[in-house]
Amino acid sequence: MKTAILNVKVDEQVKKRAQAVAGSFGIPLSTLVNAYLMELAETGQIHFSAVEIMTPKMEKLIEQAQKEIEAGDTVGPFDTAEEAIDYLKRL
Repeated sequence: MKTAILNVKVDEQVKKRAQAVAGSFGIPLSTLVNAYLMELAETGQIHFSAVEIMTPKMEKLIEQAQKEIEAGDTVGPFDTAEEAIDYLKRL
């Protein structure tokens, strides 16, 4: 494979943090950048992800669900989708 040099300007702290993460996996940052560029070239798609921020509403919903699970106030599991639909129709 013939290689080329790509110069990219990036925030210094972002570069350091990214190198640390890549290093924790034992992968050079350049390898990750190359893999991302290969995916972009092959798929023509750009993927971004962000960490979901826990909202107070979501915390309350999770807490309520945990209490229901601990109290045994749940239904299922169902063996088939039809069983689940039949249960919902009876509500």
